[in-house]
Amino acid sequence: MTCSRFQDFINQNISGLGAMETNGSVMSLQDGEKTRLSSVSNETSTRYGSIADSLPTDEPSTVETTVLSPRRSYITVAVLCYVNLINYMDRYTIAGVLLSIQKFFDITDSTSGLLQTVFICSFIILAPIFGYLGDRYNRKFIMIGGLSVWVVMTLGSSFVTESYFWLLVLLRALVGTGEASYSTIAPTIIGDLFSGAKRTVMISAFYIFIPVGSGLGYIIGSSVANATGDWRWALRLNPILGSLGLLLLAVLCPNPPRGASDAHGGSTIEHTSYLEDVKYLLKNKSFVWSSLGVTAMAFLTGALAFWTPTFLSRARVTQGIQPPCDTSDSYIFGVVTVVTGILGVSLGSTISRRLRDRVPNADPLICAVGMLSSAPCFFAAIVLASTSIPATYVFIGIGETLLSLNWAVLADILLYVVVPTRRATAEALQIMVCHLLGDAGSPYLIGAISDALRTYQPDSHTWSFRSLEYSFLLCPFVGVLGGLFFLMTALYITKDRKNAELLTAGVCDPVHPPTQFSAMAGSTDC
Repeated sequence: MTCSRFQDFINQNISGLGAMETNGSVMSLQDGEKTRLSSVSNETSTRYGSIADSLPTDEPSTVETTVLSPRRSYITVAVLCYVNLINYMDRYTIAGVLLSIQKFFDITDSTSGLLQTVFICSFIILAPIFGYLGDRYNRKFIMIGGLSVWVVMTLGSSFVTESYFWLLVLLRALVGTGEASYSTIAPTIIGDLFSGAKRTVMISAFYIFIPVGSGLGYIIGSSVANATGDWRWALRLNPILGSLGLLLLAVLCPNPPRGASDAHGGSTIEHTSYLEDVKYLLKNKSFVWSSLGVTAMAFLTGALAFWTPTFLSRARVTQGIQPPCDTSDSYIFGVVTVVTGILGVSLGSTISRRLRDRVPNADPLICAVGMLSSAPCFFAAIVLASTSIPATYVFIGIGETLLSLNWAVLADILLYVVVPTRRATAEALQIMVCHLLGDAGSPYLIGAISDALRTYQPDSHTWSFRSLEYSFLLCPFVGVLGGLFFLMTALYITKDRKNAELLTAGVCDPVHPPTQFSAMAGSTDC
């Protein structure tokens, strides 16, 4: 076959695709533009940017057309934000009533940290599974299934008696099922509904509920426990609110076509195998370095979020301000977390939008500045806790604000350096790595170091505080390491973003470099 006949063959098949039955969707994007996306499903192995994208299939699928208005898109984001809020409220409700749990079950610091560790471990195991499913099947149904398990397990954990601590640990592990399904998939849906500056705003709105939900977990957990006299009632509120979120998710949330906001009707985006997806992500240096930065951030935030109320309560006891087991610091720390979270996420996304056009690598630089600047603030807060609680809260507030600059920016980085049909896998792998090496072990590690130091003076309230203080000092140094990882990300972000845009447009394929024939069809090597 000559080159000219081969090109005629390609053109005939491309034009013939319009007559085929496809599983497509028509979306009304935020600017009112209607874009038709065709997702051709077949059993043969397909490749991004290859001739296989243009060849006809033997078994065409049925047509499914959905019109999604901008109003519906905003409602979807609102529902996803609500569920994200409830997720993080539940995650840190345990930390808000940790002193009561330690007294109820008579457990040590390291055993207490195990509650968070097993939850994160299940998160780690299940996230890659949900990432694989989220790139291939109906994301809405996957989230509904995971959140249903979360509601049942969370409610069940509130009925555990004092002789069955192992059951509480098991149920907290199973709670990770819901969060693994939701946290992996929800950002990819937002990424498919919006693009450009609007995507940054929507992602910011979604991620602002991480610190807000975390803070409310402390506040509501300690408030409900104090009002009822039983910490278990604090765990029963979240399943009720979660059931409402489950209903809203089922009724109001769609499953938009993957890559709808990126392709703009320019190309058909095909799926590849899971192994090819992983190989692609490992070659994406921006993804790798930013994932390491997120891991350091997860270590820092996981340890601080779990232990700070207990640490400050022990500091007050050491100063003679309050008796043991007072939970007022959970409420105060919760308020600080909510306020600084809203301020930090809003500030970070605003700076990102203003600098992105002028500084191509602005996003990872923002993350680096946030991590490197927060480390000395947390160090000062830890050191000052023994002498001045107000000064400690001031530095905690500054440090949390700087750390919160990163939440929305990090999510946006992943969305624009990874192609749409690999985003759920990318989210899952990033979640697995950052939790495996980050907050899965940091609460337990801090508790274990504290217990080891505490054996020297086991009956001293002062040494109980000091042992936790010394173990806490590990956190600022991890924060500095995270800042260095984000500086490395800044070196590669511009190239990797351009590669993702070309790949989404069907121009090139980093995993499968163009052959002679694919080059004739218009592919180039990224």
